[in-house]
Amino acid sequence: MLEIIDVSKSFGNIEALNKISFSVDKGEIVALLGPSGCGKSTLLSITGGLTAPDTGNIRWDGISLNSIPAHLRNFGLMFQDNALFPHRNVFGNVAFGLQQLRMEPEEIKKQVRSILSMVGMRELAERDVLSLSGGEQQRVALARTIAPKPRLLMLDEPLGSLDRNLREQLLNELRQILTDLEQTVIYVTHDQEEAFTIADRVAIMNAGQLIQIDCPQDIYTRPASTFVARFLGLTNILETSKESVDTNNGVMIAENILIPMSQQPPELMERPRILIRPRGAQISEQGTLSGIVTKISFRGALIDLKLKISDGLQLSFEVPTPSILPKVGAKINLKLPADAAIWIAED
Repeated sequence: MLEIIDVSKSFGNIEALNKISFSVDKGEIVALLGPSGCGKSTLLSITGGLTAPDTGNIRWDGISLNSIPAHLRNFGLMFQDNALFPHRNVFGNVAFGLQQLRMEPEEIKKQVRSILSMVGMRELAERDVLSLSGGEQQRVALARTIAPKPRLLMLDEPLGSLDRNLREQLLNELRQILTDLEQTVIYVTHDQEEAFTIADRVAIMNAGQLIQIDCPQDIYTRPASTFVARFLGLTNILETSKESVDTNNGVMIAENILIPMSQQPPELMERPRILIRPRGAQISEQGTLSGIVTKISFRGALIDLKLKISDGLQLSFEVPTPSILPKVGAKINLKLPADAAIWIAED
């Protein structure tokens, strides 16, 4: 449906986007994920027709949109600042886009009621929007954006102003609503948990470049580079040589310390690094990796452990909470999965 082809954009000497290319299928939710200033919002603005690219093309069903103004693209855009109309009640806000399409009043009533029911706001249709809570206002803003049935829905940090508990609740509701509508979506966020919860695929950006695009599980289990790994909080990244790998057993990360690895050493990867995954390990007397606990954080069903493996080498792991918590300074053994270590590229 949507094709973004070699899109570049600079502001003076600042290169905001450098030859970005990817596509979005009908009914697919793609999240743009990356640190502040990486180009996410600029790309969204170009896609929506609010900003012109320096080079490249935006296509819909194979037709270029570069010369099509924003108001004729039939795209919906919702920002973190929901910008509701204070002089209109809930119904009036949601009806606004339908009124601009000059729909019949009875059809407008029918569609507004349907959309408000979908977002759980039908009983509040006559309420003043300024009397609503933050979560309720976000629901109204979403309803107003999707009511005209846009071909593409673009959401720019739509839940960024809400507290975490409310954000998590609305995320799951939003995912269900967009899926039920079979709505095609680009969702911009800097929060990885938000991206992984809402998206079918995640596109990770940095410094105006698209680094990796894949489904959330593959992004997490097979990050393409050290930047992606560190951005996702995966810090067990080690320098090692291809010669230190015995593909029958694993990778030697220090003297007599072997980590299971199922991958073959890369042939073409420049400056390869080893990533040791923090998840999948278990505390076990039969574990093959030993270390001294230097830090422990209790998170309910899981605990975060930092282990001193050897002089100069500390690794972090996320393991199921045992019946008796280890103490700082204690020596423990970890049993690692067969694919505990993978090769990744240095940026």
